[in-house]
Amino acid sequence: MAKINWTLEAELSLREIYDYTVEKNPVAAERLLDGILAKADLLASFPEIGARREQPHHHIRILLYGHFKIPYLIKPDSNIDILGVFHSAMDTDRFFREL
Repeated sequence: MAKINWTLEAELSLREIYDYTVEKNPVAAERLLDGILAKADLLASFPEIGARREQPHHHIRILLYGHFKIPYLIKPDSNIDILGVFHSAMDTDRFFREL
């Protein structure tokens, strides 16, 4: 079973999403946070369920949860780095170019 590591960038983006949502609807914010975390936890058993996105030097996949994209990297040791959490309306190409 793969170990899942949330990068600092991923933790910060998840916190921003939660903070934004909790102001509008605290119950929905908790549900959203729990749902994203549960979806990411699936990667421990099913690391290749996300859509593949080839980068020049990385093997990145994207997991979807509702209106959110969760990019992650399967590392050579088979563990997983969650790279971020983005609303699907965001242009994430800039993020991937920086990797």
